[in-house]
Parts: sequence; C-alpha cells; structure tokens
Amino acid sequence: MASPIQIPDNAPFSPEQRQWLSDFLSSMLAPNAMPAGPAVPVTVLFGSQTGTAEGLAKKLVKTLKKGNFEPNMQDMGSYDREQLPKEKNLLVITSTYGDGEPPDSALELHTWLMSDEAPKLDEVNFSVLSLGDSSYPDFCQCGTEFDTRFEELGASRIYQRVDVDVDPDEPYAEWSKGVIAVLAPEGPPAAVASYVSEDIEEAGYSKKNPFPSAILKNYNLNGPGEKQTNHIEISLEGSELEYEVGDALGVYPQNPEGVVDEIIAALPFRAGDVPTSTGEEVGLREALIHHYDIGNINKSLIEKWQKRSGSPYLRCLVEADDRKQWEEFCWGRDLIDLVLNYPADFTDGEDFVSVLKKLQPRLYSIASSPKAHPGEVHLCVGIIRYDSHGRKRGGICSTYLSDRLDGETKPGVYLHHNNAFRLPENGDVPVIMVGPGTGIAPFRAFLEERKSTGAKGPNWLFFGNPHEKSDFLYREDLEAFQKDGTLSRMNLAWSRDQKEKIYVQDLMLKEGAEFWKWLQEGAAFYVCGDASRMAKDVDAALLGIAQEHGKLSEEEAAAYVSQLKKGKRYLRDVY
Repeated sequence: MASPIQIPDNAPFSPEQRQWLSDFLSSMLAPNAMPAGPAVPVTVLFGSQTGTAEGLAKKLVKTLKKGNFEPNMQDMGSYDREQLPKEKNLLVITSTYGDGEPPDSALELHTWLMSDEAPKLDEVNFSVLSLGDSSYPDFCQCGTEFDTRFEELGASRIYQRVDVDVDPDEPYAEWSKGVIAVLAPEGPPAAVASYVSEDIEEAGYSKKNPFPSAILKNYNLNGPGEKQTNHIEISLEGSELEYEVGDALGVYPQNPEGVVDEIIAALPFRAGDVPTSTGEEVGLREALIHHYDIGNINKSLIEKWQKRSGSPYLRCLVEADDRKQWEEFCWGRDLIDLVLNYPADFTDGEDFVSVLKKLQPRLYSIASSPKAHPGEVHLCVGIIRYDSHGRKRGGICSTYLSDRLDGETKPGVYLHHNNAFRLPENGDVPVIMVGPGTGIAPFRAFLEERKSTGAKGPNWLFFGNPHEKSDFLYREDLEAFQKDGTLSRMNLAWSRDQKEKIYVQDLMLKEGAEFWKWLQEGAAFYVCGDASRMAKDVDAALLGIAQEHGKLSEEEAAAYVSQLKKGKRYLRDVY
C-alpha cells in the first residue's frame, strides 16, 4: 500500500478537498491502482452550439483517462459517420436549441441517422446525455431523438439517457458515474468514481465562483422610442479572467424585491428558512431574490403545482397535455400568477421551493475585444419590458442590469468560452457578419479585434433594427470603422422606416452576386441573433444565393452550405 500523499495546509483547498486529493493521488500512484487487462475503448461524441456540450465531453475524457479506458473525443461536425457501426462504446453528449433542433455541428449526422441510409448498429453500446431547458416545449428533443434512433438501429443502451435542465453539474455526475460503472471491466476504480463525484473545483473565478464585477458604464444606446438597449461596461480588474472575441459573459441576476414580497404575502404559511442549491439555509425572501427562478413557468412546474392546487383549469391543462395550450398558458405569466390566481397548499417554505427551478445565470455575447479594452468586458443587452395579464413585466436579468443596480451592487459574472464562434486565424480571410438588433454585439468585438491585430481581410456587416433614427446601435463606432477602412461594406435594414418591411436577409439576396463572390474568395460567414426566425431566414437566403448565383441545384446548394459549416466558414451564435 502506497504511503498517503500529504497536501500542504496552505494549499488553496478546503480540508475536505485536501483529504480527497490526498486519497486520489495516493490511489493513482499505488502499484495496483489500475485494473489489469486491455484498455476499454470509448468514443465521446458531442454536438455543441455554445460550448457547454464540448466542455462536458472534455471533462468526461479527462475522467476516463484516470481509469483503464482509451477515450476518443469527436465533434459531430467532423465525425466520420462510416466509423459509427464499428464503435464499441459510444457516449453521446448533445444540446438542443431553437425549436427542438440539433446544434449546427450535429445537423448532418442527425439527418443521416434519421434517414433510411443509416446503418445497423448491432455491435454498438451507447448512452446519451441530453442538454436542454424545460422552459422550451421541445425540451432535450435532439438528445431524445439520438437515443431513440440508436436503439431502433440495434444499438444496446448501457445506461439510461439523462436529460439536463440547464444546470448540468448533478445530472452529468449521475450519468458519468453510471456509464463508467457499466464500462469498467472490473467495476470502476475507486479513484475514478471519486474523481467523478467530487471533481475539484477549478481554481479562480468561474461559474461556480463568479467574480463580483464593478459596473463602469451603463447607458441606453437607443434614441427616443419603444426599444431600450443598454451598453454595459464591466471591470474584470483583479479577476485574472481572460476572454477571446466570440465568447460570452455569464451574469447572475437577482429577482425584483417587490414581486418577491408580493409572492410571500400571498403564501398560506409563515416564511422561514429554506435550503438553497449551495446547501446553505437562508430566509425565504433572500432565497427567492437570489436562488430560485420566479420569472418562468413551464410544463414541469405546472404539473407539480397542480398536484397541490384545487384548480379545475390546471387539472384540465395537465390532463389534456396539448402543446399549443401549454404555450398559450405559459406565455406572459410568471410564478406570481400561479400564487395569486391558482392558490396551492404548501406545508412550509421548503415544500414551496421544492417545486421551483434554480435561478440560472444568463449568457450575453461579448461586445468588446480585450485588445481594445484591456481589463474590461462590454455587453449589449436588450431590455425586455411588456404588459401581460394586467401586470407590467420584464426580463429578469435585463431589468436587473438596467433598473436594479446601484453603485454598491457588483453582479457576479464568469466567462463562457465558445470555440465554435471564432474569427479566422488568418487575418487575410474576408469576413461577412449578419447581426440585427443585439446580434451586433460580437461583431463590434470582431471589428475591434480585426483593427487591433491589423488584419488585412475585408469585413462586411449586415445590421438591422426597426428605425434608423432611434435604433442604430453603435452608429458612431460603425461609421468610424467605415472611415478608417476596417469595415469595407455595411448594409442596413430598417424594417419599419418604409411601408414594405426590409430585413437583413432581404439585403443579402439583393447583394447576392457580390455575396457569392466573397464566398468564392474564401470568406467566413457569421450570424448572431434570434434562432427561431432570423437565423432560419438568413439560412434560407444563403441557400437561395448559392442556387441563383452559384447555379447550384437545391441538393447541391444544401451540400455546399453543409461544407461551409464543416470547414468552420459558416458559424452561428444564435439563441
């Protein structure tokens, strides 16, 4: 038995973490730490839109390397599908975005698997980790479809699919421990099981340990009118956080105190301390402000609520289980509507918060280059406000940033790296950017970066919003980029400034011949913004340009666009 490895008392870990690390290193260095026999081959296949699935895949591979496994990580976008029937053990991690759609990188593999061309997979063992958000009706649909289709094709499910509702930490730990327990030839090595379950937190500031950031500037970019879009400058000084253009910033919001007080006043019990996801107990008011989601209701919440409510309407809604009815009921309603209009019996505060989801951070595309603004990160945030069911409402995080920050409040932030949305390494490559509304954010960063690095490649921007006079976001910056030659071309779509609505995709089609010329010269094409409508319309316009100006058939155009994606020349940051 190897002597225990001592971790210095001044190491930056808690006593529990020091003990775990000592046990882990000791077991890894023990003569018989690893099981005998050949290494077990495992392919970790991921489909990622914003980088979360890719991050979990890397984490899983790191874990597997601690045991007697031979892991191989593959991006669905570059995976050789002819290899699929030959896989022995396949672990799939994929997100769902938009209206239940696969990530861009997974689309081609997903389409092929769902077709009659898909091969038999009788020799394949598999398991799926599916990432999603239950606020959307097609929760985890992509992962569900992969899971079902693999079974239909004869593959053997070695561990049940686990669906992740936004926060992956606990579901990932459950799933990874489960698959390792099945795959390990002699049971999972203790060190590996411990590594999966404990997993030392990364040093420094992170999603689990957000940086308390100072707000440097916070102002509305719009002129007088209906829209409000805030430019927010945040200090990273002292955080040691570093980002690249294309990354996002995670912001932890707080719920509005007035709404929380209204909820508590209407509850049928006295407020006491309640548990939070961090394991601590706090007063119900603090918990509802800082820890639980009160701004979204969905099917899962209503099903739990209905069991405690005598509402005939909610009972009918749950029993009918009609998607359209769910969407109509949930839109424009928050937790306060359930509390006031569909009272439910809860025994105490702990019972009440047990039906609520954890308050999640929001991701915002970064609107600055670190080279142009060292020590800072800039955001472009659309402030959501609307009236619904007799109440004034707003986006939880956007109104937090615009309305509920004072000079003393420091929002917790962290960096979310997105390797799937990067500028070309070669600065000579032409770049085309389509970003209406707040989709302009990463492209302001791109232009600052291209200018700072002296990139010689031309840059072309398509931007749109309702009105030129009030909604021309970053006008001074963009016109300065035009003047100094950084921005070679700019096409602007003001949808409400004339009788006929004009959108960015209309301008793409109008400039189709030049657009196609740029693509033929090797341009990289980027899209940022709304996934459900704009991004689909832009994609359709791209296919139309390929057919009209490239003289391609519909099938050839689809294949051409697929190759652009595979070659990392068609990249999207859509939400």
